[in-house]
Amino acid sequence: MSERVEQEEIFSQVLRAGRRTYFFDVRSTKADDYYLTVTESKKFTHDDGSFHYQKHKIYLYKEDFSDFKEMLNKATDFIVNEKGSEVISERHQKDYKKEEGIEEKASTESFTDVSFEDI
Repeated sequence: MSERVEQEEIFSQVLRAGRRTYFFDVRSTKADDYYLTVTESKKFTHDDGSFHYQKHKIYLYKEDFSDFKEMLNKATDFIVNEKGSEVISERHQKDYKKEEGIEEKASTESFTDVSFEDI
């Protein structure tokens, strides 16, 4: 009986976003079909300068692609329609400045549109 070693990614894309990195990897099932893993890797730095990564992974199978894309599009459209595409969070924007209760941006950051049409 042979033990199957996890196959390396068949197709892979990386999205770097500050301290977070997102990996979109296509892998093969035991039945030789494909599925998608989406991994969020976040870097944490300790006081002594050392660091570690915390990873979260989701698995998406073909039978869920259509519903997943539909719900993702609805959720992201809702957010943009309600709050716009400008980032206003102090925690997620490096150049965010807050003075005397007034929120102010130091500069406008660019936004990269990510499409899930290929899943």
